[in-house]
Amino acid sequence: MSSAGLPQGTVPKLERPGPLREQVYGTLLELITTRALRPGRHLVESELAGRLGVSRQPVREALQRLSTEGWVDLRPAQGAFVHEPTEEEADQLLAVRTLLAAEAAHSAAEGVAALEELCATGERAAADGDADLAVPADAAFHAKVMELAGNAVLAGLAGQLDRRARRRRAPVARQPGATSWAGHRSLTAAVTSRDELRAAAIMRSRTERRHQREEG
Repeated sequence: MSSAGLPQGTVPKLERPGPLREQVYGTLLELITTRALRPGRHLVESELAGRLGVSRQPVREALQRLSTEGWVDLRPAQGAFVHEPTEEEADQLLAVRTLLAAEAAHSAAEGVAALEELCATGERAAADGDADLAVPADAAFHAKVMELAGNAVLAGLAGQLDRRARRRRAPVARQPGATSWAGHRSLTAAVTSRDELRAAAIMRSRTERRHQREEG
């Protein structure tokens, strides 16, 4: 557990206008998701407020919301800490991600051109070793599959779970390689041919392997 000052450059000054509580919440959520604020870190309201250039009130509101969503632990007489996921939570995450991925693959039947374009982008990024392009392309691919399912609730849940999964990955393991994009191509082909059973099987298998890599 760390209560030392935040690393320099970790927390950006917020750009206004816009509701401060939403900006603070979004910034802290991204920092936790990307592990810039690592599990167990002590989140000091006054320090965060100073680094963000805001008062303590929107920081307090954001921490309360993050606590409700399971990203932050609020401990009596101690303060706020970035939540440290347990192995049981990881297993539960895998189970739900697998179900959501399979359901989305069953439902996705349009928008194949967008999937193909994202695959091409990801393949180029993997070949160039460009993690800054490969990682968002991978996230966009999975988000598109969920979007094609035509279920806003499903897409929203998948987005939340993806953030939690991203938090568990070591930075060096975040970049999807050529093998990952070959799998994306297989899924796209299954969606194109409207082979729901094959698409669902691919998503289940890939989600389980992805979880294993994140745990490793």
